[in-house]
Amino acid sequence: MCGRLNVSDDPAVRALCEMLDINIWSEPPIFTRYIGAASPVSIIRETTQGRSLDDAIWWLLLETSETGFRPSKYTSFNTRYDKLNTPRSAGYTPYRESRCVIPAKGFGESEFNNKRRIHCHDLEAIDEAIAFGGLYKEWINPTTGEATFSCSVITLPPHPKFANIHSKSIPLMLPQEGDWLDAWLDPSITDTRRFDGLLQSKLRHNLKVQQIAKPSAYHQAIGDAFVIEKDI
Repeated sequence: MCGRLNVSDDPAVRALCEMLDINIWSEPPIFTRYIGAASPVSIIRETTQGRSLDDAIWWLLLETSETGFRPSKYTSFNTRYDKLNTPRSAGYTPYRESRCVIPAKGFGESEFNNKRRIHCHDLEAIDEAIAFGGLYKEWINPTTGEATFSCSVITLPPHPKFANIHSKSIPLMLPQEGDWLDAWLDPSITDTRRFDGLLQSKLRHNLKVQQIAKPSAYHQAIGDAFVIEKDI
């Protein structure tokens, strides 16, 4: 996943938040068509007081700055699936203690060859919202006591339907049926073997795909849009 989220003010995004017990009238998420890595994004997490919608920096590892915290020099807007069970990796503890859901309408992908960008695509769930599986960390300012949240999106192995979109990985899109979302948000579930099946690449939504000129130029379409169908 290449560091771009689409969190448009869409009925499906609102419905997903409401399904997760978030009152978007009192706690509106950050609605914006383009969110880049290291920017603020809304996450849903479980607290002792219930579900909470919080703003987080989309970059899991932070470092202190004169004004609080800033993204670390270590790239961490994504957390690879194969690092989740590696002790001392950035995602190991959050995967067991602080999972979150990042609601969105879509995301962006870019393909590179020898660090040169070949093409970019904008992808959007058709008639649905996406519940991205994420991790978060809480950082406390030692001077003010103020809390800052950071987050990442878990990425999975490559998917054959994405071979011409992004050949290295796809983001974790959580299933919205059954009790998967509740289990994912439940911090008391620390035995993550329950989630092993989620770490296998699967497309859970029909995706409208549009090639675009560059990552921030989602309005500059190249060619016709097409659909990648979800896995059965």
